[in-house]
Amino acid sequence: MNQGNSKIFKLTMSSIGNWLIVLAIIWLLGSVGLGWLVNSILILFGFILIAPIVGFIGLRWWLNRNLIIDKCPVCSYEFTALNQTQCQCPSCGEPLKVEAGSFSRLTPPGTIDVSAVEINARQIED
Repeated sequence: MNQGNSKIFKLTMSSIGNWLIVLAIIWLLGSVGLGWLVNSILILFGFILIAPIVGFIGLRWWLNRNLIIDKCPVCSYEFTALNQTQCQCPSCGEPLKVEAGSFSRLTPPGTIDVSAVEINARQIED
């Protein structure tokens, strides 16, 4: 009737036994004069645990400095790109370059950018 509880107890006791064996081996190596080996293993485990945390924080810092969210100068579609790169607007396909935190059109030298203004026919007649 209480078979589930005995399995949990056995699992817990076996895991405690494993930890006791590991601690006994560490104590034995330290007493024999191989403390440097134990210390290097502990430093390695510490590095394995700390390296992903430091990497994650570093990646977030780099992305906050280099990720730009702006609107396309042609179609006003807002999207994200990396600073100091060239990209293409996903909406209109216009080639763009990212400079100083904003998007600008990637045009050949000597190209004049013209903005068209719509004039109603009534304004011309008046």
